[in-house]
Amino acid sequence: MKKNVSSQTWALTLFAIGVFMAALDNGIISAALTTINSSFDVSPNWGAWGITIYTLGLAISVPIIGKLSDRYGRKKLFIIEIAIFGIGSLLVALSPNFTFYLIARFIQSMGGGGIFIIGSSHILSTLPAEKQGKALGMLGGMNGIAAVLGPNVGSFLIDVTGSWHVLFLINVPIAIFLIIFGLLKLEETSEPNPGKLDLFGTVLLSLAILGIMYGLTNIEGVHFFASLLEPTVYGFILVGIVLFIGLLFYESRLEAKNGDPILPFNLLKKPPYLFTLLIGLFSGALLAAMIFIPAFSEQVLGIPAEKSGYWMTPLAIAAGIGAGVGGAFVDKKGPIFAIILSGILSMIGFFLFPFWIEAKWHFIVASIVAGVGMGMILGAPLNILATEGIKKDKGTSIATLSLVRQIGMTLAPTIYAGFIARGFNDMPTLFATAFPEKLQANLNHVTLSNEAQAEMGQFAQRFTDGTEISQETISTAIANIQDPTLKELITSTVTDMTTMAAQNGYGGLFMSASIISILILVTACILALIREKYISSTS
Repeated sequence: MKKNVSSQTWALTLFAIGVFMAALDNGIISAALTTINSSFDVSPNWGAWGITIYTLGLAISVPIIGKLSDRYGRKKLFIIEIAIFGIGSLLVALSPNFTFYLIARFIQSMGGGGIFIIGSSHILSTLPAEKQGKALGMLGGMNGIAAVLGPNVGSFLIDVTGSWHVLFLINVPIAIFLIIFGLLKLEETSEPNPGKLDLFGTVLLSLAILGIMYGLTNIEGVHFFASLLEPTVYGFILVGIVLFIGLLFYESRLEAKNGDPILPFNLLKKPPYLFTLLIGLFSGALLAAMIFIPAFSEQVLGIPAEKSGYWMTPLAIAAGIGAGVGGAFVDKKGPIFAIILSGILSMIGFFLFPFWIEAKWHFIVASIVAGVGMGMILGAPLNILATEGIKKDKGTSIATLSLVRQIGMTLAPTIYAGFIARGFNDMPTLFATAFPEKLQANLNHVTLSNEAQAEMGQFAQRFTDGTEISQETISTAIANIQDPTLKELITSTVTDMTTMAAQNGYGGLFMSASIISILILVTACILALIREKYISSTS
């Protein structure tokens, strides 16, 4: 008994470290993008491929690793995944050019994609049901905290070392530690698979995911619907969908012949699993809202850019706590209860951002509420629902859920960014309406010379008609103002206009996140009804 407890403790510890390492890397690179782009002398658009290629790799590897871990054993696949991730990290750090760097990032993603899946399926296969929620909550908490803290850790390491290479080199000793102790301490678990490995289905699934995900990454947030008509968007998405439909037909025939399909095709026929996937999609979209919180703190609250990332800390800690609480609720009240509570808290938290926050302590409170809500849905509730009532293919089931969540996390930022961009695109309207009133209010507190009043008239005449509004033209015009009092006055007023534009943009973003939280809540209630009927009809 003691040996079994010790084995489980080691397993959870190793999986938690592995999940934290992989999730941290996914966020840590955002802090180093500008530095990396400069070192390879590439534009920001090209530099963004360092993240895009990693996302594509995750999407492709997740369902495949889930199936392989079920088939060949989770200990083997965990060690292989860690080794690939460590090698990929080393190659990224040693990249001599940008092409090599992108290839290395793809290799790294092939290793990072399955660590959470393998850990989750191991827990579901080895722990008793009453302990699964807390264990999955711990993994989910590590996943969420690492993703949120990634930019902060990246900024800190770059400040201390002055090199972006250390961000990836740090993974190598951790990977070596996990491989050694994984070999020594982990027990092998796997599930019976009667057929041969579905190689054709694996290739078809990879191509389908690649098409859909690449098409989604080409969508533009500002012109969302117009960009859908671009061949690089609809063409790849359409090809991906066609390939996926073909895959479903192929998988159904393979399953009818007692084969071992790469997708959990039998589960896709079950309404409760489909609704679980839908909640997974919404949860991915909700988690993506976290990406924009540092920018919100900078552009709306006026926090300096170099410190804005640190203001993610309350949300990160709250997400970790929420994941643990969510796991405990799963064990005591069931997964549906945890999801409903998560939806309510997330809805309230994100609603507070546009309608309540006026001070920094308001921001901390809203972050904590939203963080606990998001944390609760990480790890335990959806994974329990996804594997409910199945004796095999647990890894495949969780991997499909993770893939759907990844799609939500890929699509949502484009939509969110569109709200922000449209908010700043309304600057001409703000200058034509709110600027004169705000400027006049500020004028009541100062006395201007005749020359300054003439300068102010020229500035107002140039910009309040909205024809020359841009960051560059405004900055140039302010720099040319001679009177220091007027310059300070107009700078302050322009800052007010920028803040108003940011508030409008982020207001739409966080209201969208609140609506997504409501969708999670509604879908969970529907799932509760369907699940009851389905269980009673199959029992």
